[in-house]
Amino acid sequence: MKNTPNKLWIIVLALGWLFDLLFWEKAPGINFAIFWTACLIAAFYLLLSDGLRPQRPSLYLIPLFGFFAAVTFIRAEPMTTFLAYTFTMFTLTILAVTYLGGRWMQYTLVDYIGKAFGLMGSLIARPMTFAMNVRKTQAEAGVKPSKYNVMPIVRGLVIALPIVAIFASLLASADVVFGQRLEDFIEAFKLEDLPEYIFRMIYILVIGYALAGIILHASTESKDEKLAGIDKPVIPAFLGFIESTIILGSVVALFVVFVVIQFQYFFGGTTNINVEGYTYAEYARRGFGELVTVAFFALLMLLTLSAVTKRETETQRKVYSGLGVALVLLLLVMLVSAYQRLNLYEAVYGFSRLRTYTHIFLVWIGLLLVATIILEILRKERMFTFALLIASFGFAVSLPILNVDAFIVNQNIRREVQEKNAVDLDSQYFIELSDDAVPALVKALQTPALPDSVHEKVAAALACIRYERELGDRGDSWQSFHVSRLVADNALASVADEISRFKMDTSGYPVQTIAPSGEEYPCSQYYYD
Repeated sequence: MKNTPNKLWIIVLALGWLFDLLFWEKAPGINFAIFWTACLIAAFYLLLSDGLRPQRPSLYLIPLFGFFAAVTFIRAEPMTTFLAYTFTMFTLTILAVTYLGGRWMQYTLVDYIGKAFGLMGSLIARPMTFAMNVRKTQAEAGVKPSKYNVMPIVRGLVIALPIVAIFASLLASADVVFGQRLEDFIEAFKLEDLPEYIFRMIYILVIGYALAGIILHASTESKDEKLAGIDKPVIPAFLGFIESTIILGSVVALFVVFVVIQFQYFFGGTTNINVEGYTYAEYARRGFGELVTVAFFALLMLLTLSAVTKRETETQRKVYSGLGVALVLLLLVMLVSAYQRLNLYEAVYGFSRLRTYTHIFLVWIGLLLVATIILEILRKERMFTFALLIASFGFAVSLPILNVDAFIVNQNIRREVQEKNAVDLDSQYFIELSDDAVPALVKALQTPALPDSVHEKVAAALACIRYERELGDRGDSWQSFHVSRLVADNALASVADEISRFKMDTSGYPVQTIAPSGEEYPCSQYYYD
């Protein structure tokens, strides 16, 4: 890139302009995926044209990037899309800092933190130092600056435009005739939005500058990197084996007593609840958060002790590993208990987004604990960060595959039909869900076996959803295209005649829909955990 610096600047500025085209006054949709895909293609073009080829492990990140980028315009559920945006950027970040080295699977948390700070520094400083190095290299080689260098023109325009705007405003105030000519000029060239244009030009330049920093960072930073803790520990072991054994042994003993005493309470089911006098809600809620908190901090304690404990003999290593494995196994028992409580609560009160997230989270944290046991036995503790990364990716991938809002609709309707002791279906909660829920609601509405009472609730929810969609901002530009919105539109159109039988009462708050039977259903959204 030093031989053809203008190519870098032209491409990154074009990407900055593309950002403006895709995002200025546009609702989120396919624009996010298009922009970052274009950035990835441009970066590969620049790096490969300089003979910089990525390591194979770095290429493993590209399918993950493609998956999460696609999810941003396929799913509409908030947590799913938030994680999709986050992990799209995260995969690109890892790719940028490990393009040449490809050792991201061997990184520890210390490595990731250090690489993140290094990338942030490159965003600020590297384009500037690159430009200075290019000029220095050309001067030393006796090469005259290219007559086609665009950067002086860009810098001149950026500095000149605000200055000219200020002086023009002052002169227009000083002379009426000049002021009128200036207004005519602005109207002729439609420059009444000049401040907006200047602002947009500035952020295009800023984005281009930052992208140049990322590409330049990828071109050098991971070539001959040294990973933290390879030659010597990040934190030298300073805690004695006896002290660590006492700490671990005490916690393990406490957990054993807790599990033994509570075993029947953990898995006793409804019989045990009746004996203790707890309601379903009390049984399910009581201690759930505490158990998950205990699991988190106990795992953190184990990892910390592993990093700072001296284990000088093979016997000491085996004893410590045995206590660590026992601790993690007991944590797994506690997580099974938390999972069982959640199942019981959902069987009666149904699924919500928070409960669904928690359900999936418990599965992945359980798998992380299993991986921790295996790594401890194999003495591969350094791989814990990679295991944590896989669990994080797994959680983020699970949500769009599951389709959270559609899952909630299907499970809650099934529970209403099949569970005799279940609380009545809360159809108003469906209104709070995203477009992902609409096809599932329509499919349920079209099911002949659906009881009439449930059928009416589902139709009422769809009537409210259609009403609120008609009031909202559609974001119909091509940049805002969203698969979930398109599928929901088609699904609603297929049952338009049926839900049109429900009348909307907008005279009060909240708005209500009136079923043909005369039953009123509020189109309200409220907190539901």
